[in-house]
Amino acid sequence: VQLQASGGGLVQAGDSLRLSCAASKGTVSNYGMGWFRQAPGKEREFVAAINWSGSRTWYADSVKGRFTISRDNVKNTAALQMNSLKPEDTALYYCAAMTTSYNSGTYYYTEDNYNYWGQGTQVTVSS
Repeated sequence: VQLQASGGGLVQAGDSLRLSCAASKGTVSNYGMGWFRQAPGKEREFVAAINWSGSRTWYADSVKGRFTISRDNVKNTAALQMNSLKPEDTALYYCAAMTTSYNSGTYYYTEDNYNYWGQGTQVTVSS
């Protein structure tokens, strides 16, 4: 499976962006999916995750209420809708997939549990 993240850009504080993650060379319809981000000089951190059916989602406290993760198993894609963006959301955003879909968020918070990663898409939020 290959993942391609897209949709990043330069926006102002308060704006919205929608990131997309397209899977190819295999299906992710049974996989858990997640988004992580890495700001300059910081470690990569969990942002959001969704189980295989889309019935369960999990968010980092810093984005809860502003970001929404979703997926379309027919199109083999996942998305991250980001609203009310803040300068501290500036980072390189990665989508990731794990071959086992859990219903407990604990597994999704740890990047080592993911099997496939996209290349990242840059989000820059100016104040």
